[in-house]
Amino acid sequence: MQRTSLLVFALAFGLVGLASDPASVTAASINYQVPQETAAFRPGPNLDVVRSNCAACHSADYIATQPPMKNKKDFWQAEVTKMIKVYGAPIEDADVGKIVDYLAATY
Repeated sequence: MQRTSLLVFALAFGLVGLASDPASVTAASINYQVPQETAAFRPGPNLDVVRSNCAACHSADYIATQPPMKNKKDFWQAEVTKMIKVYGAPIEDADVGKIVDYLAATY
C-alpha cells in the first residue's frame, strides 16, 4: 500500500492520534481584528480607473514600494502587462493605457 493511501486509511479509522468519534473533535474559534488600511493611491490622472482595477488585488503600498526606474512608462507598461498575463487581472484593453499613464505620472 502506498504511503498516501495508508495515511488516508489511518485518518479514516482514527488511527493517527484522532478520536475515533468525529463528533468529539472540535476546533477553538479565534477572534482577531484586521488592521485598518492606511495606504492610499496618490492623486493623479485616471485615479478612478486605477482604484477600480488595481485595488481589488493589492494595496497602494504594493505600487509605492516598487524600485526606482529609468523609464517609468516602459516599467509600468510591463508591470500592467504582467498583472494581466501572469496573474490574470481582468483589466479591459481600454483601461491599460489609463493605468500606465497614471502610474508613470504619480509613482
